[in-house]
Amino acid sequence: MTKIKMCGLRREADIEYANRIMPEFVGFVFAKQSKRYVTVEKAFELRYFLDYRIASVGVFVDEAPEAIAEIAERDIINAVQLHGNEDSAYIKRLRELCDVPIIKAYKINSVYDIECACLSDADFVLLDSGNGSGKTFDHSLIQNIDRPYFLAGGVTPQNARSLVNTFSPYAIDASSSLETDGFKDFDKMKALADAVRNERID
Repeated sequence: MTKIKMCGLRREADIEYANRIMPEFVGFVFAKQSKRYVTVEKAFELRYFLDYRIASVGVFVDEAPEAIAEIAERDIINAVQLHGNEDSAYIKRLRELCDVPIIKAYKINSVYDIECACLSDADFVLLDSGNGSGKTFDHSLIQNIDRPYFLAGGVTPQNARSLVNTFSPYAIDASSSLETDGFKDFDKMKALADAVRNERID
């Protein structure tokens, strides 16, 4: 079954919602340019309240590998998601410093972008239209990928079931579509989870 990642959690209420819904992953955004940015200490507090069965993913943009490793060593995050210009050498260095899964995000505009994602040294790739833009990309390009991936970019409670049925991604990843007035909305989060978990009607 396709897994669920809900990204951009930053309040205790968001954690409460997640604990009730139980997605497989939640995301803490450590990129300061994001409106969903959380400090390391805030993420530490939020992680304390998060159900232990939910994996926390740290989202970074061109952060020093040593800084990421320190956050991982404190058990604030169980996986790393990279959204910058991190290359193979960067990923190799990060693996030397910490033993957590690495997800590398790719902005998909062409078949070439899919080819790059297929060749990535990361454990997983995330296919997106941009950095949290909430917009979709040309999903017909997905047919050319031959590795497990997180599908992001315009995933909503309304289209999640169709996307999962059509493409069977390893996981879907949503953030802005789960918000009302800039904050996570329990009803939207639950609607997304319900759509994915009831994805196949045969």
